[in-house]
Amino acid sequence: MTGPSAEAAILDLLAKAAPGKSVSPEAVARAMDPEGWRRLLGHVRSTAVGLARAGRIVILRHGKPADPDDFKGVYRLRAADAQPQEDAT
Repeated sequence: MTGPSAEAAILDLLAKAAPGKSVSPEAVARAMDPEGWRRLLGHVRSTAVGLARAGRIVILRHGKPADPDDFKGVYRLRAADAQPQEDAT
């Protein structure tokens, strides 16, 4: 691994994201290792689950919070204190 730890990368990207916005696990893995990011996706997922259990982040599925112990498929990460942005109509 050439970059930051998974926890540091997740928290750094979320701190840089606009309030209420989420980041992809792929972006986290690329921040950790731009060339070997694919092999880090499992580590990013397990770290995200731990952070979600601790209440530091929220795991999203289809834009809604997901149970960190019972989610499958594509997901995104959002800061726990962030509220999703509503579209103004």
